[in-house]
Amino acid sequence: MTADALHPPTPPTSPGPPALPGLDPAWSRTVVVADSTGVKHTWHVLDNGVPDPVGTLLCVHGNPTWSYLWRRLLAAAPPGWRVVAPDQLGMGFSDRLPGPRPLRQRVADLGDLTAALGVTGPVVTVGHDWGGVISLGWALEHRAQLRGVVLGNTAVAMPEGDLGPALIRMAHAPGVRAAVTVGTPVFVRATTALSRPALPADVRRAFAAPYRSPARRRSVGDFVADIPFSPGHPSRPVQEAIAEGIRGLDVPALLLWGPRDPVFGERYLADLRSRLPQARLHRYEGASHLLPEDAPRYAEAVAQWVSDLGTGPDGPPVRPAGDAARRLWSALDERSGDDAAAVVEVGGTTSSWSALARRVRDLAAGLAASGVRPGHRVALLVEPSADLTAAVYAVWRAGGVVVVADKGLGLAGMRRALRSAAVDCVIGSRPGLAAARLMGLPGSRIAAGRPGRAALRALGATATLDELAARGRSAPVPAEVPVDDDCAVLFTSGATGPAKGVVYTHRQAAAQLDLVRATYGLTADDRLVAAFAPFAILGPALGIGSAVPDVDVTAPGSLTAAALADAAAAVDATVVFASPAALRRVAATAADLSAEQRAALARVRLLMSAGAPVPASLLRSLQEVLPAADAHTPYGMTEVLPVTDVSLAGIEAAGDGEGVCVGAPLAGVTVRVSPLSAEGTADGPLTDRPGVVGEVCVRAAHVKDRYDALWALERAASRDPGFHRTGDVGHLDADGRLWIEGRLQHVVATASGPVTPVGIEQRVERADGVSAAAAVGVGPPGTQVVVLVVVPSEGLSGRSRHRLGLAGAELADAVRAAAGVDVAAVLTASALPVDIRHQSKVDRGEVARRAARLLAGARAQRRS
Repeated sequence: MTADALHPPTPPTSPGPPALPGLDPAWSRTVVVADSTGVKHTWHVLDNGVPDPVGTLLCVHGNPTWSYLWRRLLAAAPPGWRVVAPDQLGMGFSDRLPGPRPLRQRVADLGDLTAALGVTGPVVTVGHDWGGVISLGWALEHRAQLRGVVLGNTAVAMPEGDLGPALIRMAHAPGVRAAVTVGTPVFVRATTALSRPALPADVRRAFAAPYRSPARRRSVGDFVADIPFSPGHPSRPVQEAIAEGIRGLDVPALLLWGPRDPVFGERYLADLRSRLPQARLHRYEGASHLLPEDAPRYAEAVAQWVSDLGTGPDGPPVRPAGDAARRLWSALDERSGDDAAAVVEVGGTTSSWSALARRVRDLAAGLAASGVRPGHRVALLVEPSADLTAAVYAVWRAGGVVVVADKGLGLAGMRRALRSAAVDCVIGSRPGLAAARLMGLPGSRIAAGRPGRAALRALGATATLDELAARGRSAPVPAEVPVDDDCAVLFTSGATGPAKGVVYTHRQAAAQLDLVRATYGLTADDRLVAAFAPFAILGPALGIGSAVPDVDVTAPGSLTAAALADAAAAVDATVVFASPAALRRVAATAADLSAEQRAALARVRLLMSAGAPVPASLLRSLQEVLPAADAHTPYGMTEVLPVTDVSLAGIEAAGDGEGVCVGAPLAGVTVRVSPLSAEGTADGPLTDRPGVVGEVCVRAAHVKDRYDALWALERAASRDPGFHRTGDVGHLDADGRLWIEGRLQHVVATASGPVTPVGIEQRVERADGVSAAAAVGVGPPGTQVVVLVVVPSEGLSGRSRHRLGLAGAELADAVRAAAGVDVAAVLTASALPVDIRHQSKVDRGEVARRAARLLAGARAQRRS
């Protein structure tokens, strides 16, 4: 293609955008502005036209988008804020240019435009893609007006060793650039094709509307050509000056990121965070490059963040002063001369308290000597073992932050979780380090176990734990970090969406341990069997010996009574913690126990089960297996555990009710509910009035510090000062006991008001012929109907696990009679989908999607 083809004659300015989805014509305006050379240009601008604004959001698009990208932000503008979103010159419906427009000129152009529009501040700049660096250039030149910066999937510099985004480099090649950016609409179409999920056809057409001819795409090619990949590029000094200049910006910042972006990957996000350390971050899992399209609720997040700017500094949360009485390793220090078993691997290694204390001390010193610093995040990809326990406490003692994601999330889920945590180091077994390579995790590698030198090289490991411990024997123990430093990033089970990172400080973790110790009367004479691996890690911090049964940690339902008994015998256990799925399997296999195994389980004084509702019938069935155990079900979640506790006797005393009784709040824990609106949202002021149904909100010293890299979620969950909104729905009764009725997202918003699912499910599961049930809503919120999906007691032969069918008349009548609410349809399934971690929580969201598909006309099988 010739140079003339790359720069065809400039067409006249178009009158403005046609009618497009989501675009209010009242926002569209044009303004004539002279540039620094005196040449006048007509700009097309979207402007919500707020008079006498309290501030202005200045939104800058990249290439090859235009101001249409910001339509949701104009619609969601916070009260009193003006939103100005220009089409950059040569782009969108602004004037076409006779030649290239370098970065320096584009920054100056934006300044000329804001002056012409009378923008005086305070201003929050909002930038995406290559509009990010332009908006930051404007910010540096208008510091007196600047109040904050918002950036979404952009870059200001190429990280060290990076050659730039591969897709852009391909389009940057001169021979290719002319063909894909100007001569054809390939580049324009490819950009909107990056979205996940795919954009509607009318939205894709809207983005392409300004670029229907080569002449109108001229600046698309010029924009690509102006990306300063090489040090000698004319725009490189300007780009580098902006990249370094933002290190001095002392205004609040918000980063909104789509992790599936093939253009700006994790390295660009890490670079931005290093330059703007004050920035809040929200990752929209599943979103790709066009974040404002892939994450429509970004506009609400920006509006909320901007509104918060007027109420105080956007700084770190205020934390209590002072020091904690105990540290996570205090019990290890106290029992460092004790040769009793601290950690037992059933069929493997046993580590005494004295040996564990020495190894933790040596490993902590070795980690520090190898470069692990306070605040560094260390992913632990090691199977439950003495090595895992020692590594966790050594990282804490060295000031590092342990990052734990369940293997049960699967490789894709773990990759998403661990990459979001931005780990600095990985400690792993052979399979763990191999997985780290497949997941593309950053950071150094340390091997658990004893792999050979060849295996170490193949896995990218620089040392083994044994080598670090040997190195640490002659190195000083690191100084203790402050109690309000982070100690852990723990990931939720993923039962209600992508697994979320939950950050705890040392103070909060210590408060949790103090509460558990006091609630259950734990002493040094107790020993724990944890069929849920994370709880085994807490044994040394609680000062009690622990063992993990021989069980697949990704399948708690595989635990047998014999495996539980063998673990109990290995540590002479007095306490057992297991999920409901694990306990169901234990009860089902109790007949296989030997006399010795029964004797080992008979010494257990306390049984705890959590992670999902625990039926009283299950606890009763375990009395034969654990005859001396007082059965308790603590209620809580990754973000705060425990919140309440109830014994089997307490469950029986409470009787039947609407939902599951989880007991009264524990000492130091305050529970309130935020009442449900008619639409099923939790908008009401917090209350402890009996019988009021709403979102459960908790205040306690051991509530998590924050969600990691999820600013918008954290803001929503903590909007009541001092309280964490759990996402669970329930009520308090007259005796102060909490009853859980489901998840907020699973409330059925019917025309007559909100309906919670758990009570319905309990009543239906007591009906003849039903072994399990899920109550879900189908239809638009506000007019949803209740649909029951049940698993018949006699099973469904020949039915796919995932296939639903229509219930026969007799079963449907029985279900409707038991439900206690109007039921639109009764469907059957051979099994209900459950969460990965506990294999107990029904995934009602998936059940609802399947039910909606069938009721919309998918082929169904009727069961007579």
